[in-house]
Amino acid sequence: MNPSLPVADTVVVRGSRILEVGTAESIRPWFSGQTPEIDDTFRDAVLMPGFIDPHVHPALASILLPMHWITGVDWKLPGRSLTSVRGQNEFLNRLTEIESQLSEGEPLVSWGYHELWHGPVSGGLLSRISNRRPIVVWHRGFHSLYLNDAAMAWAGITREDAERHPQVDAERQLFYESGMAMVLARLRSYLLAPERIKAGYRAFKDVIRAGGNTTIGDMAFGKIGGEELEWQLCQETFDESTPFRVQMTPVGIPFGADSVDIPARMAHLKSLRAKNTARAHFGKSVKLFADGGFFSNLMQLHWPGRIEGQDGHWITSPELLRQAAEAYWDAGDVIHIHTSADLGLELVLDTLEHLQARRPRFGRKLVIEHLGVSTPEQIQRAAELGANASVNIYYVHELSDRFYKCILGYERASQMSRLGTLTRNNIRFSLHSDFSMAPAAPLVNAWVAVNRLCETGKVMGELERISVEQAMKAITIDAAYILGMDGEVGSIRAGKKADFAVLDSDPFEVPPERIREIKVLGTVFEGKYFPNSF
Repeated sequence: MNPSLPVADTVVVRGSRILEVGTAESIRPWFSGQTPEIDDTFRDAVLMPGFIDPHVHPALASILLPMHWITGVDWKLPGRSLTSVRGQNEFLNRLTEIESQLSEGEPLVSWGYHELWHGPVSGGLLSRISNRRPIVVWHRGFHSLYLNDAAMAWAGITREDAERHPQVDAERQLFYESGMAMVLARLRSYLLAPERIKAGYRAFKDVIRAGGNTTIGDMAFGKIGGEELEWQLCQETFDESTPFRVQMTPVGIPFGADSVDIPARMAHLKSLRAKNTARAHFGKSVKLFADGGFFSNLMQLHWPGRIEGQDGHWITSPELLRQAAEAYWDAGDVIHIHTSADLGLELVLDTLEHLQARRPRFGRKLVIEHLGVSTPEQIQRAAELGANASVNIYYVHELSDRFYKCILGYERASQMSRLGTLTRNNIRFSLHSDFSMAPAAPLVNAWVAVNRLCETGKVMGELERISVEQAMKAITIDAAYILGMDGEVGSIRAGKKADFAVLDSDPFEVPPERIREIKVLGTVFEGKYFPNSF
């Protein structure tokens, strides 16, 4: 990933850093009068820079991983493979089967439900499975969930509470965005019980390692468990034996808040940034949220909207978003903004234009996170305003065909996560997983970016495909740039950290449709090899 020296057969490592890259002949001056230690462990393998996933959620993943997963597509996790479940009857039958196997009094909390694969559900329907056991069905997109009657009582939520909340469908007992945040707060003692959440963090570590990642970005620190608990878990879990580093970006507005004392929040974030450890550190960045989740179909769409006419939702009101963005922009923070669709993106671009007019800034300053639905004109405008992007390309694989038929129509669905347009407008971008919205496997996401094959095998948006070179940059050096770490990681050159992904095949030599089949043999992190045994 260094254009000046794209391929080499020898790398010299001293301690945790790369001393020189080249050939066995060219590196000799470093060893005049000495006999170097030569390690040919990787003579039959391919070394790339350690992969970088700049947008994951360790706390969220650690809450979800211990749940019962019922998903519409197959999943492969370390030591665990899941076969897809499709159809309403099949989904309810699987829930019923799980319920029958649980001990008395144990709640049933599942993750992975999606109406496009599993049909409609409601709290009443879940109560037919059990009217005594709490059943929580968390949506595949995380931004919404369903509670049966027993779960409503377990969470201490009355029918009147639900009817009063603006982001709750009381009839279906569906809680979304700030309504979901309310449930999360009520169930905190269960979801964040010490042994449960610690087991989740251990499982998360294995997921990150298995994908070949040596650097990740926690792109909403404090959002789920609260900053004190998440920091404690970071210290306990991401210790010096962890073969990857974590850069944390805290939330600028607490999730679910409809107002915030911005100066007090900024002072608090300043204190957080002093809490770095050997594996976890804070960048000078902040995370904000515009419109609702993409998987959950809560995003804000321009006309013509959805096929079925459903409204989207804001996570943060446009007024509060602009107020917060002004403050963090003026403080020199890099602003990462979650936005799912074109109306949300329009708000983000209007905000960026306002910020640039009042106080111009250059370089990496605002990153559009996710970029589900957009227009070519918006991408051109983003380029003119100097935005960068971190894209969830997995939307194309799992959602494009379903969204084409049920939500967006073919044109917009086939062009979601438009990387080709970003490339043509010279916008630097990364690929991310937002795990568990996509596998934390950069080669899988690179495969989607290069091929744009949906889950039925059709090519969706042929001219939005990118080259293998561009895809590999988006999971290495360009991902490092998005995190502001490109001077330390992301390519193999003298002076950088000795981080490598060890592969059994070369992504540039295998057929593009086979990139996701490349096996990650392990990682080298700061000069030490960690073979995969998953």
